[in-house]
Amino acid sequence: MRYSLFKVILDGLTKNRFAEPAWRDPDPKPEYDVVIVGGGGHGLATAHYLAENHGIRNVAVVEKGWIGSGNAGRNTTIVRSNYLLPGNEPFYEWSMKLWENLEQALNYNVMVSQRGIVNLIHSDAQRDAYARRGNAMKLAGADAELIDRDRVKALAPFLDLDNSRFPVKGGLLQARAGTARHDAVVWGYARAADARGVDILQNCEVTGFLRDASGGVTGVETTRGTIRAKKVALAVAGSTSKLAGKLGLRLPIESFALQAFVSEAIKPLVPGVVTFGAGHFYISQSDKGGLVFGGDIDAYNSYAQRGNLPVIEDVLEGGMAVMPMIGRLRLLRQWAGLCDMTMDGSPIFEIGPLPGLYLNAGWNYGGFKATPASGWCFAHMIARDEIHPLVAALRLDRFRSGRIVDEKGVGAQPNLH
Repeated sequence: MRYSLFKVILDGLTKNRFAEPAWRDPDPKPEYDVVIVGGGGHGLATAHYLAENHGIRNVAVVEKGWIGSGNAGRNTTIVRSNYLLPGNEPFYEWSMKLWENLEQALNYNVMVSQRGIVNLIHSDAQRDAYARRGNAMKLAGADAELIDRDRVKALAPFLDLDNSRFPVKGGLLQARAGTARHDAVVWGYARAADARGVDILQNCEVTGFLRDASGGVTGVETTRGTIRAKKVALAVAGSTSKLAGKLGLRLPIESFALQAFVSEAIKPLVPGVVTFGAGHFYISQSDKGGLVFGGDIDAYNSYAQRGNLPVIEDVLEGGMAVMPMIGRLRLLRQWAGLCDMTMDGSPIFEIGPLPGLYLNAGWNYGGFKATPASGWCFAHMIARDEIHPLVAALRLDRFRSGRIVDEKGVGAQPNLH
């Protein structure tokens, strides 16, 4: 339903007293064609594209909490396609193209704001590396521009460009990058999927799996009963290894907490996204005025959605090094999401490794920005039982064969062992 101005005003004046739910709250059916485990952005996008692109509507999205209670609501909202390797960059550029039309496609304001991202350069070697990455981006159809120090100063005059340890010598600019409202993304996909007949089952935790005589996956056991399915798809980010363990699978991923922070609201200051090239720190400004920033993962494995003090100190030290004015701001809150880290920094798409099972995992630092393309490609895999060409290099067997997609340019890697 397209909302009229009158409807918006009425909801505002009556505190949504007459507002209708954005999606249904159905009881589970005994069986579905597809059960998607995980009600975050990737799971909901997959359900939406299964219905829209492939006509598969007898689908359930199973979520242990409420929609947006996991990583979808615990990230720093950045969307970009500034990757390096051919196994990743075309995929993320397709995601960027989907982001650019997502509000029209979903008829929902997901607040995509293409304000640009600048990766700062602090050394000659880093300039060479970013020049290479920019060229790779252009070959994949993305936009990239290597900019000098004066251009950085014009775009971000609040930076300490003459820091004695980390002088800024330029940057890599992707002008089409930016941010999107994380909650609105899952709400938009949930509403669109529901309108096409998908059942969204909240507070429905998967406790086990149904198996046939050959070991194939034929459904899920949940806190709301048994649900059979012709196909079961996992899109649960940091909880992937826990669910895979229930199937006797040991996957090449480990889960770590990734913290993020927001300051008190201030007047508009940071126009886009800026990343500190000599440390793991990135910053943007929300529509409410708070500075949103983050850094590296915590140093130990965890399934807890919280962080620890050493990483807080490390992130703030990085921020003070490149932007000392933030030292005058109050930090309002901190939160953490769960990153399922692979050894090569790239995700996993797989049909299997058990019959009836489909795997979407290992998103490292790139989960939110990948949401539209992940759903698009995963829906293709589930519907057609074939790997989408955009993720052909990201299959699970690459770790056995040695054809890894070593995308270390996206951030620091954990000490996996």
